[in-house]
Amino acid sequence: MNNNGLTHVNRLGHMIDITAQAGFAGIEPIFNWMGDLPDPESLAKKLNEQGVELAAIALALDWNGTEETEQERYEADRAIALLKHFPGALLCTVQKPTGRHDLEIRRQNLVNIVNRVSRRAVDQGIPCSFHPNSPHSSITRTEEDYRVILESLDASVTGWTPDVGHMINGGMDPLTKMKEYASLINLVHFKDWNGEPEFALLGKGKVDFDGITRWLIEQNYSGWIICEDEGPEAMDDPDGVTLHDGRWVYETLLPSVL
Repeated sequence: MNNNGLTHVNRLGHMIDITAQAGFAGIEPIFNWMGDLPDPESLAKKLNEQGVELAAIALALDWNGTEETEQERYEADRAIALLKHFPGALLCTVQKPTGRHDLEIRRQNLVNIVNRVSRRAVDQGIPCSFHPNSPHSSITRTEEDYRVILESLDASVTGWTPDVGHMINGGMDPLTKMKEYASLINLVHFKDWNGEPEFALLGKGKVDFDGITRWLIEQNYSGWIICEDEGPEAMDDPDGVTLHDGRWVYETLLPSVL
């Protein structure tokens, strides 16, 4: 993520324009760079203008204590308040990676916080999903991390967002892991990976998107699939990569699975 997402602060309107041009039906912005568009009226107007839905909002915070900090709770509650205006859109919680020290207690603290945030959101009608990631400083990157965290989520309020690129980057087979925890899946992220050293342009790496997509169809999965390209090209040309991803979906992926 370029400069922790801050490179693109207040460019959500432009991102919605490019998302529509690429043929995508929805968008999942990161809350802390939404700029002027956490205003529900302005956001709804822009989305409607382009025929794009708000699929989810990603809430990325440190969550390193035993409880939410005052600022973390404030940010979470702001995101929840916004999502109340967009029925069906998910709150996707993500921990910012800050190191694998004190691993066991920090994983448990994270789960406890995520479950509490989800409970507050669900009590206000907002579905929630937790998104593990795979930087080397993340406590949500390995198969053991997944086992501990996913099996500790309160499934009555928190689903799981399998990010296929992060899973393969953490040494797992994405489809195998998705089958193992299928009951938790309520949002999916597609990104590609080639191990050189990490992510690749969608369609240029080693992720079995055909197999994963066919399985999702077989499961009658009806939620969102978000293309979240983190190939190196996306750092320099995010608009061009988004348009490429749209072409890849419609010209390569869908014809191969439908």
